[in-house]
Amino acid sequence: MSKNRIGLCTAALAALVAGGCGKSEETAAAQHGAAGDRPIPVLVATATTRDVPIYLEGLGSVTAYKTVNVRAQVDGRLDRVVFHEGQTVKRGEILAEIDPRPFAILLHQGEAALARDTGQLDGAQRNLDRYEAVGGQHLLPQQQIDDQRALVEQYKGTVQNDRATIENAKLQLDYARIKSPIDGVTGVRLVDQGNIVHAADTAGIVVVAQMDPIAVLFTLPQDNLPDVARQQALGALDVEARSRDGSQTLGKGKLELIDNQINQGTATMRLKAIFPNPAHTLWPNQFVKTRLQLMTRRGALVIPAAAVQRGPQGTFVYVVNGDRADLRTVTVERIEGEDALIAQGLAPSDKVVREGQSQLRPGARVSLRDAASGHGSGGAGGPPTAVGTPGPDHKTTGRPTQ
Repeated sequence: MSKNRIGLCTAALAALVAGGCGKSEETAAAQHGAAGDRPIPVLVATATTRDVPIYLEGLGSVTAYKTVNVRAQVDGRLDRVVFHEGQTVKRGEILAEIDPRPFAILLHQGEAALARDTGQLDGAQRNLDRYEAVGGQHLLPQQQIDDQRALVEQYKGTVQNDRATIENAKLQLDYARIKSPIDGVTGVRLVDQGNIVHAADTAGIVVVAQMDPIAVLFTLPQDNLPDVARQQALGALDVEARSRDGSQTLGKGKLELIDNQINQGTATMRLKAIFPNPAHTLWPNQFVKTRLQLMTRRGALVIPAAAVQRGPQGTFVYVVNGDRADLRTVTVERIEGEDALIAQGLAPSDKVVREGQSQLRPGARVSLRDAASGHGSGGAGGPPTAVGTPGPDHKTTGRPTQ
């Protein structure tokens, strides 16, 4: 092959390669331009103005409103146990009975002594009346009359003592019937029938706990003390008790008090709330989550908390104008559940992106996606999702910390 022919072949090959490369670069550039202007499907929500309840959440435990260790007040044999363990009892209801016979005997002895001493008092009083009737005639010495008057007073004192003895015997007899001092629920029986019990026993017969109403002790950070104290001065604050996972509301009550000291070890304050508990959904020593409604923020501008993003310059959201998404810096007043309260940066009716922000950049084209079906609407006129009604694929990533 000649040198001229080889040179022609090389030149033709080089031209072919150069043409192919140029065509590939043009194709890539066209594809990149098309992808860069591709509408990004997003979910949006409309900023609205409404009243928002402000809650403070804490952890607490349920405690009986009243707890009484029912003990014997007299010594004797425990003859009967009337209650059943776990029974709901009323105040004054008999729970057990100690052998009443020794106390009945004391009562009868007191009544007999009263009858005897009352007779003696009556006789002494009649003698005194006779002595005084003839005393004016100087038929009896005055000393005898005075002695008789003193004897009458002595018998009066004896009669009063007999009456006190009878009252004490009746009281001991009443103590032999052990009664519930409060409305509540009985616990495990601590003493069986037939045992000898004493007033000095510390174990008692049974523990009765008042379940309705019931109390919840919970803690909050001490930084919340000024707000809670200020709002409590305006009226009773509502408190919710929820299950440990927060999925079930167990009761609604009122804040009763703030403890009179701060726990320095944990920098928390302790609070006590009282709950009606007719269904016994709250139980002593049960762990619960609490929500104290501190106040209601009137006329707050609200968007979903998922719409708020955090960047180097602070918090921001993407606002949809037509078919474009613009970045806008906002000031978040607070996060309340799934809502973000906006202090500055938005106006009512602004449409903010609440899902799909990770693919956006300022000025990017967007298409509104239907929250129910998950399909694109084909343009910017799709139905926005209202604040407080997130779709099933709602996410809470990107929520700013306060």
